Amino acid sequence: MDGAQGTGLRLQQLPPTSSATPVSGSIESSFSYKENLIGALLAIFGHLVVSIALNLQKYCHIRLAGSKDPRAYFKTKTWWLGLFLMLLGELGVFASYAFAPLSLIVPLSAVSVIASAIIGIIFIKEKWKPRDFLRRYVLSFVGCGLAIVGTYLLVTFAPNSHEKMTGENITRHLVSWPFLLYMLVEIVLFCLLLYFYKEKNANNIVVILLLVALLGSMTVVTVKAVSGMLVLSIQGNLQLDYPIFYVMFVCMVATAVYQAAFLSQASQIYDSSLIASVGYILSTTVAITAGAIFYLDFIGEDVLHICMFALGCLIAFLGVFLITRNRKKAIPFEPYISMDAMPGLQSMHDKGMTVQPDLKASFSYGALESNDNISESYAPATLPVMQEEHGSRSSPGVPYRVLEHTKKE
Repeated sequence: MDGAQGTGLRLQQLPPTSSATPVSGSIESSFSYKENLIGALLAIFGHLVVSIALNLQKYCHIRLAGSKDPRAYFKTKTWWLGLFLMLLGELGVFASYAFAPLSLIVPLSAVSVIASAIIGIIFIKEKWKPRDFLRRYVLSFVGCGLAIVGTYLLVTFAPNSHEKMTGENITRHLVSWPFLLYMLVEIVLFCLLLYFYKEKNANNIVVILLLVALLGSMTVVTVKAVSGMLVLSIQGNLQLDYPIFYVMFVCMVATAVYQAAFLSQASQIYDSSLIASVGYILSTTVAITAGAIFYLDFIGEDVLHICMFALGCLIAFLGVFLITRNRKKAIPFEPYISMDAMPGLQSMHDKGMTVQPDLKASFSYGALESNDNISESYAPATLPVMQEEHGSRSSPGVPYRVLEHTKKE
């Protein structure tokens, strides 16, 4: 009886134990999905705010293009508002890495491309016909739609791996043999690309942006480590006394600085829209690979989730490519002075051609195509064309003719 009672007691105790395991697993799963959602929302918010900030500052620079003071934009509230919004957006993106996996946060930078395209279409300052509008912006609308679909798939099928960013965990990942092997391959590839870029003058856009992508992969890996350790420290689990925190912080700053330097060099050679599309594709691919190796993002994920996540990346890549492909190339501002139209001065060119191309503007130094929206205080100063006479003032002479340059000339 005692044995039976003991057996019965054990049988009565087993069901609660077995039923408690699925409940705790479901709670942990829902909590991890909640962290994914928080990280994704922070990243989307940050990229939207950064895009708005950049457009505000660009608008301010355009309005003050004819100002005599090169730093006049410092005196405007619009420029400072853009700077504040940019810092706020970057802070949101930085914080998002502490909640969601790296493989989810990195592709969401497509949101900034979508926002820039929409803002550019809404605030464009030109008249258009419906046929011209569809012909010019149909690719942008299709690209925005594809990028939104890709972003939805990324958020829905993102990896669900979450790990506390403690000093011990980061150190363990840093000395793991998969990451050490990845670092060896990346260093060798980076040195080869740098050799061809510096010594062989290989200025191909893929070479430059691949250098940026390799540096960017280390930037996002270190950003996630620094962000996660800071959040844990704020929550009460101090991580700032680990040396690995400062190692990651120095690597984050160094790689970000060199990444910006290579991007600046690429912008001097290639169009910004081409840099945006190719750079997004290369940087996202390399960063996801680095995150999958360092943080083991896709460990335990089924094949269907991985395939749908990859499909979301491809759709987002195609959307960003279509948006940037249809973007109108910016015409750099160039003042117009015709040396032929200034009497008494010898032409600087052998054939008497103009120094700067015709910008379809009035004959003025620093004139924009349309000065209607510029206030009087910032209006460019017009250079008067004076006629001179040969000989003495008493004797009449034949004045020089001021030649008007046509588009063909």
